Amino acid sequence: MNSVSKAADRGGAGDGAIGSNPGGRGAIKGAAPQAASIAFDLAIAPPIAKRVEHAVESANGTRNDEYYWLRDDDPKAKRAEVMDYLRAERAYTDAVMAPQAPLRESLVREMRARIKEDDSSVPQYDNGYWYWRRYDAGAEYPVYVRQRGDAAAADENAAIETLLDGVALSREHAFFSIGVMAVSPDNQWLAWTQDITGRRMSTLHIKNLGTGETLADEVAGVLEYAVWANDNRTLYYLKQDPVLLQSGPVYRHVRGTSEAADTLVYDEADKTLFTGLERSASRRWILIRIEGFDVTEVQAIELGAESAAHDPSPPRVILPRTLGVRNYADHLNSRWIFRSNDGAKNFKLVQAPESAPADRTQWHELVPGRSDATLEGFSLFDNVIALQERVDANARVRLLPWGQGSGAAKERVVLADEPAFAMELGNNPDPAAQSVRYSYSSMVTPSSVFDVDLVTGQRTLRKEQVVIGYDRGRYVSERVWAPARDGKKIPVSLAYRIDLFRRDGSAPLALIGYGAYGVCYDPYLSSNRLSLIDRGFVFAIAHVRGGAELGQDWYDDGRLMHKRNTFNDFVDVTDFLVRERYAAGERVFASGGSAGGLLTAAIANEAGAKYRGIALHVPFVDVVTTMLDESIPLTTNEWTQWGDPRERDAYHYLLSYSPYDNIAARDYPPMLITTGLWDSQVQYFEPAKFVARLRAKKTDRNPLLFHINLDAGHGGKSGGSNSSRRRRWSLRFFSPWQELRTSAFQRDEKLPHRSLRLASRSAPFSAGDPTGSEYAADLLGTR
Repeated sequence: MNSVSKAADRGGAGDGAIGSNPGGRGAIKGAAPQAASIAFDLAIAPPIAKRVEHAVESANGTRNDEYYWLRDDDPKAKRAEVMDYLRAERAYTDAVMAPQAPLRESLVREMRARIKEDDSSVPQYDNGYWYWRRYDAGAEYPVYVRQRGDAAAADENAAIETLLDGVALSREHAFFSIGVMAVSPDNQWLAWTQDITGRRMSTLHIKNLGTGETLADEVAGVLEYAVWANDNRTLYYLKQDPVLLQSGPVYRHVRGTSEAADTLVYDEADKTLFTGLERSASRRWILIRIEGFDVTEVQAIELGAESAAHDPSPPRVILPRTLGVRNYADHLNSRWIFRSNDGAKNFKLVQAPESAPADRTQWHELVPGRSDATLEGFSLFDNVIALQERVDANARVRLLPWGQGSGAAKERVVLADEPAFAMELGNNPDPAAQSVRYSYSSMVTPSSVFDVDLVTGQRTLRKEQVVIGYDRGRYVSERVWAPARDGKKIPVSLAYRIDLFRRDGSAPLALIGYGAYGVCYDPYLSSNRLSLIDRGFVFAIAHVRGGAELGQDWYDDGRLMHKRNTFNDFVDVTDFLVRERYAAGERVFASGGSAGGLLTAAIANEAGAKYRGIALHVPFVDVVTTMLDESIPLTTNEWTQWGDPRERDAYHYLLSYSPYDNIAARDYPPMLITTGLWDSQVQYFEPAKFVARLRAKKTDRNPLLFHINLDAGHGGKSGGSNSSRRRRWSLRFFSPWQELRTSAFQRDEKLPHRSLRLASRSAPFSAGDPTGSEYAADLLGTR
């Protein structure tokens, strides 16, 4: 029997036509794009997946998973019956949304019109050269270039050298992404990684920058790490675990030799931890970072003369691991600098002598820990330490004089004049640089790159993202604080257009959230979000618990046995914005990606009636089954985030909110789910099973749309123009619904539950790229 069937003819279901704008705020003449008469073709019958009973067993209980058959772990091709179902779902979604072709074309024009195609990054100084990337007009991928110079400026008379041509390298690949690029200390050799699968399965290459020749040296199955030793021949890299697709062992490769001759340097025995590689600011050490969410260890390989680079002795442990303690290290001026949470929950900064870095009695505190501020990162310069800290949910930059010759420098805080914003330290690879690079953005301010002079504090704008046609004066950003049901205050960042918004409870609202891994979902301007804001939407970010916007406690209060706070916060923010008349209660839309997709799937189960529509992008929805399966990438690494279901209490707590396990015979709002077939962080079969079970059980007539990109991974399809395509699906899905009254979805008689499924035992966007990598959650190495 076929693995996919069509539901019974729905007869009087109607064509799903949606009338013209009935007087919403988007109807201001000449001020905003207008919604024409748009339809979803809801008369088309969706595909119905077959049911195959399958017991998922554990020591704490056995569950039936009737759609487990949709899982196929083959990294190259999936079974025919699986692909038949996925293609049927994709075809159904395309057909249902086909009447929106005018809106789709309108969005395409709007988004493309805002983009400056021939764009470049700001040159960055490192070791005698200024490096940047350039996008030529119409190109999907950048060209990476450099120009000789000193720390003050590039030499205008020096030739601009091409390092890599992304356009040429990407030809004949459906997916293409450059991971890391590392130039040797003598500036003659380039090592880089590239991924042509979308599953972070990269290959390491080496190029002679003098001749342009790419060497035969090639190492497949690596992660995005490469660090040269000082002999300019030896390269350290990180292999990828072939099953879990995460951190594997550290190897040493000698240029001009085969991979078979490479030497194992370090292999972490605890596979619940990640491994990383970096070079110290002093260029004297290669740092091996072993890291979990609650523990770290720092090891280092000293780089001296050529013979030392080939020393086969194991790395030196600089700071041993202690459960609950996280240390992050760098080295300069013959001293170690550590960002540590040892005795400082929100981190402190200390320096330690080279001779005894782990001896706490010799630590000298540079920046004490604070309860009202989190120290998030630092960059070392010869005479200054640049700090990234977070206060009241906003990240900012602070400069701290340090080292010999620092007398001319003064401690400074880089100020901002907006209520909700984000500053982030940029790439500052050379400690001899005369300025610190940072970026700035808000929900209404285009991303900007600044340099701050380390001595005078003078701030220089190097670049502001060009958003063609954007008038900053027409938009406003706010930071409000929503009360949670347990008394906590939840920060919320929001933006709207001044001439389209009235705080009278009539506006449609697009609300997004994440709340996991201690990741902060910072406010920034997305030119593509303007397509909603220019249609009268308020766009808001709920900084829910599980993120670290308010420090370690905010993070801890949204993970493990406190995870439900994440979902409750999102609902409480929704209620607050409606109650405070920022939005109409019947015109609220929710969206989330990856772990944020878990958030929005959970609220669909628990509070779906509060939302006009919900979008889930690459959503983590089958929590219990995934966290029980140690063969799935990220499972063991993330027991400290979600809980270990081998433990009874954790099992039942996870089961209480796992979206797939809590689908029930109830009404759900209109929903859009997107994924990528080759996603290694949230496997495609999680959302596929979620959609199949939801289709079988839900009792409403609202659209349930599932789009799968057959060429993409977790971050979506590669290529510059796809950044707008990723978002177009959500915009196409939200825009037509926002002017309808709830009764419009329920105007037809509900069909019996059994007619919505096949009673048989016989299977962060766009049509090109729906995976929603717009979301800050979509970090490499996390869900």
